[in-house]
Amino acid sequence: MTDALKFGLATPSNLWKLDWQQRQQTVSQIAESGFDHIFMADHVSFRNGSGTDGFVEVAALSQLHPTLGVMTGIYLLPLRHPLPIARQLASMANLAPGRMIFGVGIGGEDPHELEVCGVNPKRRGLRANESLAIIKELLAGETVTFEGKEFDVQDAIIRPTPKTPIPVIVGGRSDAALTRTATFGEGWLGVWCSANRFSQAVQSVTEQAEALGRNRVDWMHGYQPWVGLDSQDSHAAQTAVKNGMEAFYRIPFEKFERYTPSGTPAEVAEQLAPYIEAGSRLFNLKVCATHAEEEVALGAELVTELRRLGVALAS
Repeated sequence: MTDALKFGLATPSNLWKLDWQQRQQTVSQIAESGFDHIFMADHVSFRNGSGTDGFVEVAALSQLHPTLGVMTGIYLLPLRHPLPIARQLASMANLAPGRMIFGVGIGGEDPHELEVCGVNPKRRGLRANESLAIIKELLAGETVTFEGKEFDVQDAIIRPTPKTPIPVIVGGRSDAALTRTATFGEGWLGVWCSANRFSQAVQSVTEQAEALGRNRVDWMHGYQPWVGLDSQDSHAAQTAVKNGMEAFYRIPFEKFERYTPSGTPAEVAEQLAPYIEAGSRLFNLKVCATHAEEEVALGAELVTELRRLGVALAS
């Protein structure tokens, strides 16, 4: 069980404010601290216009370290056309062979973000499904002709195709997201849900995939929580994650508190352990701390504790 566990750390909040050498040192520290990859969100114009382009950031991050993986967590698929996305993925396969995980979702927390991109929020799921169908065929080397309700492509080709397939991890809390995972993905990425709901989701994906004839998927289901960490002070840990989430989402922390672990690394590991039992093999951690420079070290302590608990659960 523990050998299969993978850990990602959200891009440290101060990374791009550092100079070049400090960025390299920080990313090296992340790799040496037991993390398998760095992940980042993707937004075009979120809430007050904020955001970071997921592909631009993964490309930059992939060149700061020779082996550390990168992941979009999650990329807002409905906002773009599938052909440029397939090209971006093929380019990433060349820039960072075998190191990319493509985490995708449909957004929705800010419907205006979709609208300003010319996307009807009610059709975002359909757009994502058609996009994934097109992208998967293109990256498998197919010449694709597709006539759908959202996209129409004729004789599309992407070369060269990735030598190592890029896994698709689908995010989203709805039943439709689980069906999307079963149809197109190699894993489901849960957020803001209980361990019981996580277990049910994993079972649903497996059953639906088998019904579609996808019986040999090496599933990599994951959980992506914000966490508040402090080496000693649990209250300081909660304050840090409360402030971070409210600043980003512009929503009261009480909306998230139930599913937002905080405390010392050992305490947070205990709160996340049920998700290992429920089938999570990947943890993407958005770490909040009182001081930004502590995020990597505290996240590393949490990874150590989770691996220790994983060993105990497996024995």
